[in-house]
Amino acid sequence: MPSPRPDGRRADELRPLTIEANIAPYASGSVLIGFGATRVICAATIEAKVPSWMRQQGVTGGWLTAEYSMLPYSTLDRKQRDITKGKLDGRSVEIQRLIGRSLRAVLDLQKLGEHTLWIDCDVLQADGGTRTASITGAYLAARLAIQQLLDAKKITENPLTDSVAAVSVGLYGGQELLDLNYLEDKDAEVDANIVITGRGQFVEVQSSGEESTFSHAQLQGLIALAQKGVQALTARQTAFLAQRLP
Repeated sequence: MPSPRPDGRRADELRPLTIEANIAPYASGSVLIGFGATRVICAATIEAKVPSWMRQQGVTGGWLTAEYSMLPYSTLDRKQRDITKGKLDGRSVEIQRLIGRSLRAVLDLQKLGEHTLWIDCDVLQADGGTRTASITGAYLAARLAIQQLLDAKKITENPLTDSVAAVSVGLYGGQELLDLNYLEDKDAEVDANIVITGRGQFVEVQSSGEESTFSHAQLQGLIALAQKGVQALTARQTAFLAQRLP
């Protein structure tokens, strides 16, 4: 049977995954991650302080926060920078909050100590799945940054309790597909972004019908497809870190 997908992939096939370390030398940890033609720089920077609201409210431990942006040349039509509009794009706010939630779900903030871990995700090229690529790459950048704290003996234990990765799934032409590219995403009847830890625990399931509805069975099928995809992403994350960490 010919593939129904524009790029010829199987329905359950991820796009080629690429990971390049230390793309931003001044960050505490960084990667350039590629989900097919989607390419995102994920950088983690450690500050030896916590937000003022934590001190004011007597909250102990550290903090992690994320920022996300699409560079003007990341899409076919130039995307205006948020700073020129005078406010953050609503989509960017949603995504950076998702990235932050996803990383904090696998981070013991008490073990982080009085440090803030900044996660910056900048999209170089967008072809669908920028938020899922950002989460998957952000975990790697965070793990590399945390190793700096461990090596410098500024913390005694790794505060990351698990890995985390994310992938998109959807219904396109009536078929359940994994890791949608832009052409599939824009015409999908249903699309979902699913965040799962390395141990298989769900962090977030974002799913919506695009002028369509979907059944319970279809939702279960999409979740199963995402689980398969995240297992493969987790294996790649583990292999990548095994080459770079003691």
